[in-house]
Amino acid sequence: MVAAVVSALAVVAVPAASAAPGACGVDWGSQPKQAWPTTGGYLTDIRGGQHECYDRLVLDFRGDNDGYGVQYVDEVHEDGSGKPVPLRGAGKLQVVVYSPAYDSNGDATYTFADRTELVNVSGYATFRQVAWANSFEGMSTVGLGVRARLPFRVFTLPGRLVLDVAHQW
Repeated sequence: MVAAVVSALAVVAVPAASAAPGACGVDWGSQPKQAWPTTGGYLTDIRGGQHECYDRLVLDFRGDNDGYGVQYVDEVHEDGSGKPVPLRGAGKLQVVVYSPAYDSNGDATYTFADRTELVNVSGYATFRQVAWANSFEGMSTVGLGVRARLPFRVFTLPGRLVLDVAHQW
């Protein structure tokens, strides 16, 4: 009887352990995502973060921003000039927000030391590079190089836009 109970417990423990890899439950897809703007602020910062199931890019604003377009492209181009923005990684996400990186006086609201490395993403599971593609005519564009064309999601919170890219399908 004791042996039967021990055997039953061992069988129950195996499925629970094997369920862990699927715990992320990512079902976001990799198709373009967009929201038309109803309000816009000024871009003030770009930062990254690592999570168990995805890497995160956050764009911060003075004021709110609810308009964006994010999609995989063959190549990200600079706004205004059309010059290609070199990015590391097999996947390239173009991130456009309907908020400038300058105020109504033309003064910069977002500055950076190196336009090719906006965020240090070394050691990230999915991100390979975050690069500036310009702020032009009220919109700002960032290129995000990722390991592969992986699922992503985009959402807004007060004063920020959040982009998560999954570590795997």
